[in-house]
Amino acid sequence: MAVAIRLSRGGAKRRPYYRIVVADSRASRDGKYLEQIGTYNPLLAKDDERRVRLNEDRARYWLGVGAQPTDRVLRFLDAAGIKERAARLNPNKAEPGEKARERAEERATKAAEAAEAEEAAKAAASQAAAAPDEASSDEPVEGGDAVVDAAVEEKSEG
Repeated sequence: MAVAIRLSRGGAKRRPYYRIVVADSRASRDGKYLEQIGTYNPLLAKDDERRVRLNEDRARYWLGVGAQPTDRVLRFLDAAGIKERAARLNPNKAEPGEKARERAEERATKAAEAAEAEEAAKAAASQAAAAPDEASSDEPVEGGDAVVDAAVEEKSEG
């Protein structure tokens, strides 16, 4: 008979409470179990000592007999110092998916284009600001004096 150390859910809807039980692996989650070796109340604060209660002697016995703990129970056993849990390494888990990467690349290209356009606009504005300064300098403008002279003559005649 394959024996597992796992959680058996109790409590009300949206108010979970778990028993840490030793059960036949073929039995249902909340079904018949061989022995209850502890409790887990996820509603309590993480630093609360009553969050996980475990009978360490019975846990060691069942592990010695060959019971296989589930991942969550193995975390509890590791925290209690009963059984070592090997750290899992999945470096790709934190990376975004393919579509998210495409969206990020699109955003980056749009931002780069907007920055280029803004720089071009600033350059054009600085050139435009510099152009009137050059035109207002003391250098004579070709044909400009003739227009002013014609306007002055019309006023004096009239």
